[in-house]
Formats: sequence, structure tokens, C-alpha cells
Amino acid sequence: MADLFSDAADEALLAQAPLAARMRPRALAEFVGQDHAVGHGTALRRAIENDQLSSLILYGPAGCGKTSLARVISNATAAAFCEVSAVNSGVADLRRAIDEAKDRLAFSGSRTTLFVDEIHRFSKSQQDALLHAVEDRLVVLIGATTENPFFEVNAPLISRSRIVELRPLSDQDVGTIVRRALVDEERGLGGRWSLSPEAQDAIVVSAGGDARVALNMLEEAAGAAEQGAVIDLAAIARGGGARILSYDKDGDAHYDVASAFIKSMRGSDPDATVYWLARMVHGGEDPRFIARRILILASEDIGNADPQALLVAAAAFKAAESIGWPECRINLAQAAIYMALAPKSNASYLAIDSALEEVRTGPARRVPDHLRDRHRPGSESYGRYLYPHDRPEGWVEQRYLPDGLESAALYRAGTRGWEAQREREREGRDPGRGSAG
Repeated sequence: MADLFSDAADEALLAQAPLAARMRPRALAEFVGQDHAVGHGTALRRAIENDQLSSLILYGPAGCGKTSLARVISNATAAAFCEVSAVNSGVADLRRAIDEAKDRLAFSGSRTTLFVDEIHRFSKSQQDALLHAVEDRLVVLIGATTENPFFEVNAPLISRSRIVELRPLSDQDVGTIVRRALVDEERGLGGRWSLSPEAQDAIVVSAGGDARVALNMLEEAAGAAEQGAVIDLAAIARGGGARILSYDKDGDAHYDVASAFIKSMRGSDPDATVYWLARMVHGGEDPRFIARRILILASEDIGNADPQALLVAAAAFKAAESIGWPECRINLAQAAIYMALAPKSNASYLAIDSALEEVRTGPARRVPDHLRDRHRPGSESYGRYLYPHDRPEGWVEQRYLPDGLESAALYRAGTRGWEAQREREREGRDPGRGSAG
């Protein structure tokens, strides 16, 4: 009787659940996408179908199917399934689940699959509580994380688990999920609405590979339209549909977008630069983080090919600090586009790293006598220092490097912009011709 009551309660809860929860796949045949991981013929699919699963860490962005895959596994396996969320659980919950798994194995011979959602939110010590249970096969662990597990999950757990990277769903995958939810009689919208092609495209594009976002948009749009109506772009707008792009300020998406931004400036592509900047602005990134990236690039990738770039970047950083959102987006855009359009040179970056390597690994080279400080007794024997300003051209030939290092050993001028012009003047031994000689 208790089982019947429990089943009825579960059905009632499911009926009230959001569309995204109701439409979770129940079997591999219903699972959409991730063919590289669980498609026909893959090792993971065979392990699931043969109930021979070893511990897994499922790694991928939100809405790609990590939790859904764990639920599919729970339905496919003969093992007991226990679910713990790292958001609201602690070591005591883990130990309780492990003790129950140990008793289950001892008294009935039944195995336990332990699903830990958001496993990266557990501290290192909390993750350690799982180690012996995984190592002794008391549980088969399925951890789910949006963060790179090699940074966020303990190395011993990593070494005992298979890492499965799930990718953002393709637009075709998201479209399949949306159409399925639209017509599903048991768990979906049961064909009570239809969806215009334009509206479907808008949902798919706005979801950005996140099935949960797509289904939430569909449900909200259906709620804003009469039953039997066609859900169109207006219904999506009334339902509050908005463009949602993956951008976790503490996660991989954050660093991926920032990396694309930097590489677009370095690659002299202003359109890509401003696009990735907009992604960070839209995601609520700290403007100072963006400004720091611009400031670093101004020296690392432009340097003296355009010395003005560093000044522009510094001004943008000051603007970001003093103005803030939303207005400083304009300052950041101006500076970022300037960096993209500027001539490029990494000569300064390479020079300082070469010099540091020489200092760290080379011999302790003496300062040439004629360059040593003169404020000590006996300095008159150091040899004559030639003062450049005593010459009309403001330059005099004398040795500045210590013995053992020759000119161009560390700094090699770039071939573009002011730096290249200045190098030509130096080679002609006429530095006075430079505007900043």
C-alpha cells in the first residue's frame, strides 16, 4: 500500500514539475545528442547497456544532459541509485549514503550507484570522503560538474574515474527536444499548441545549446498563448524569452570567452573582438577584469609597434574603475578595437622573458666598470663613461651589456610600426631622426 501511495505521490510531483524536468529522458533511446559519448558502439553505451559501469565524472556546460544521463543510468542499472547534491549536502550526507551502500552490499549483495551533482562544489576534504568507497567499489560514483574536473576534482578521484566530456547540444539536437516536448502526450504539451518555424528557430538559437533553457522558453511561451494557438515570436516575447548565453564568471566559459577576446585582438579582428567583448558585458563580467586583459595585451602583443596602445589601455582601465557599467562598455569597446587595429609586436614580451631566463640560468655577469656608480672611493679607476647628451646626435657608441652578451641577444625589434621605424634609425646610427629619439 505504501508503494502505491509513493508511486501516486511521485506522479503528482512529476505532473507539477517544469516541462524541462518532465521531459528528462528515461532510457538511452530517448537521450538526444552526445553521440560521441553514448552513441551506438561507444564504450560507455555498452557499459550502461550491460550494467557494467565504472565510476564516471560527467563534465560539460549547463543543459547538455549530465543529470539526464545519470537518471538514464539509474533506470538501466540493477544497482540501487542514490542522489546527492553538493549544493545542499555535506560530509554527513555522503557518509550516510556510503554506510547504506555498505549495508546493502553486505546483506543483499546489491550494488549502489551514487550520483553527486555539482561535485565541484564539494571541498577537497569532502571529496576525500568519497575516495575509499570508490576505491573499494562500495559505490559506483557518477559525478556531474560544469567545471574542468582536472582543476576542481581531487586527483585520486580523477584517477579512479572515467572522464566523459559532454558538449553543448547542437541546434539540431535542441530542435528535436523542443518538437518532442511539443507533442508528447504523457509528459509534454500534448499537441495543444503548435510552433511557428520562426519561433522554433528563435528558441533554438536563444538556448545556446542548453536544452533546459529551450524547454523553459517553450513552456513560458505556451503559457502566454491560448490553447490551440500557434506559438509565434510575439508569444515568446510575452513569455519573457530572452537570449541566454553560457557565461559562468567563475567557470570554464568565463575563461574560454576571455581567451577568444584576447586572441581576437591579437589576431587584428575588430568584429570578433567586439563580439567577445559583448559576450562578457552581457554576462555581467567585472569591467576591471576586461580592462586588465586589454592592458596586458597592449604591452604583450602590441608593445612598441604602437606605444600609444598602452596609454589607451591604461585610460580604459581608469574609465572602467571610475565609471562602471553600463557606460564604460563604450570605453572598453574603443580600447579593444584600437588594440585589434594596432600594428603588432611581441618583441618587448620576448625580450623580458629572454632576459629573465639569462638572469636565472646564466652566470653572474659583472656591471662594466664604466657604468658603475661613481659615489664611492676608488671610482676614478673605473674608466670613462661617455655622456650621450654631450654629443649633438644624443647618442654615443659604448658598451652597455656585460661581458658575454652581445647586441640583439635579448631584444629583437619587430618589423611593424614605430618599433620598426626606430630600429631602422638605430641601424643607420642616426637616432636623432626619430620623433621620440
